[in-house]
Amino acid sequence: MPRSYTRLTFTVLATGAGVFSMLQSLIAPALPTVQQAMDTSQSTATWVMTAYLLSASVFTPILGRIGDLVGKKRTLVAVLLTLAAGCLLAALAPSIGVLIVARVVQGIGGALLPLSFGIIRDEFAPGRVGPGISNLSAVIAAGGGVGMVAAGPVVSTLGYRYLFWIPVGVVAATALVAQRFVPESPRRAVGRVNWVGAVLLSGWLVALLLPLSQATSWGWTSPLSLGMFAAAVVLFAVWMRAESCSRFPLIDLRVMRLRAVWTTNTAALLFGAGMYAIWSFLPAFVQTPSSAGYGFGASVTAAGLLMLPMLVAMFLSGVLSGRLEPLLGARKLLTAGAGLGALACGLLAAWHDRPWQVAVVAGVFGLGTGLAFASMANLIVGSVPAEQTGAATGMNANVRTIGGSIGAAVTGVLVTGSLQPSGLPHAAGYTHGFVLLALLCLGAALAALLVPARRSGRTVLSGPAVGGDGSVPREQPAVTTRTRD
Repeated sequence: MPRSYTRLTFTVLATGAGVFSMLQSLIAPALPTVQQAMDTSQSTATWVMTAYLLSASVFTPILGRIGDLVGKKRTLVAVLLTLAAGCLLAALAPSIGVLIVARVVQGIGGALLPLSFGIIRDEFAPGRVGPGISNLSAVIAAGGGVGMVAAGPVVSTLGYRYLFWIPVGVVAATALVAQRFVPESPRRAVGRVNWVGAVLLSGWLVALLLPLSQATSWGWTSPLSLGMFAAAVVLFAVWMRAESCSRFPLIDLRVMRLRAVWTTNTAALLFGAGMYAIWSFLPAFVQTPSSAGYGFGASVTAAGLLMLPMLVAMFLSGVLSGRLEPLLGARKLLTAGAGLGALACGLLAAWHDRPWQVAVVAGVFGLGTGLAFASMANLIVGSVPAEQTGAATGMNANVRTIGGSIGAAVTGVLVTGSLQPSGLPHAAGYTHGFVLLALLCLGAALAALLVPARRSGRTVLSGPAVGGDGSVPREQPAVTTRTRD
């Protein structure tokens, strides 16, 4: 691909994935405004976040796999148009029910992540794949930061509906440019979509994530929560069995069992738990009135500005990761990123008395997030067959989301487990929460150390993901490759 087309393709992919990531965090600071404007309860308003989470979790790996089968560009354009439609519906939503449906539609945009990684792998020159993935990861990570920073000014000056009006035009234009200029990937997986696997995957994801996101209102030990968790375990076991026996697995479990893949996914689970919890609770901490004995009583806009160092650091370190990866290897960068996350959370537990302290710690956490995001993607892409890129990176994104849900839920228990007479959490709740997040990030760093070093030979699956007759071979010849790290 000519260099000019490479840049244009990257711009298209970065715009779509960045908008999706931004929408993930953009609405959270505006939830009180949405609740008041639509005259609904707090528990109902939280479904605006929950619906997006569940939809993205279900559609990200499924559409990633469909892209592997029918064409990544074709699927990318369809997903972009769907995301634009979801934003338009949200901007026009007359009721909270319609807004929740719109968020479900927006969640389909989660497939932009695996599709974009797959297109970069298929279309970019070999020497530009690693930097391209790192740069895209930096945009995805920074997109979440942009959402936190931009929500306050947009809501205060234009109104919360413009949180959705602005992306409508951007995503629609991106879809048109993608249709015209992004080439269709020549690599296709052989087979068909395993809809039974898709339904079972959706079932256990919803059964797991729904009680995690609603634990505060349902109660951890309520019959509904326990029943959903039990259903998640059963459905997961059935899904594993069905995928193992299927001629056309939605997710090739042999690929998931590769050491480089499962260790990276373990690190993603633990680091995701720390990352999403920080994104959720640090703004709440700085917005707490100082009368509680901590916090700064910051407005939504001021809280976003305190997160600005995190946003800048995430983007810069993500871009820098692409330059360092050929020298140091993705495993070392993932370990360093998770270690910086642990350091930041540990500092935050003991060092949060002044706004500048929080800003500095946020910057350190941003450095770690940028390195970790880019390294995870590079490790997955470099470890799986080309025709499995969409499904594998989609599952990695899902694992990170599952970790985030668990981290946010458990941190919420620590923070809100004991309240002051004013109804505000005690400072100790936040301190214990930050210590837990430090331990989770430390666990991610230890998991990253288990990722196999690429300097030594490693065994990977060679050949197509499925046989010429459409069946999944039980054994494939292995080849030993010698690459960096």
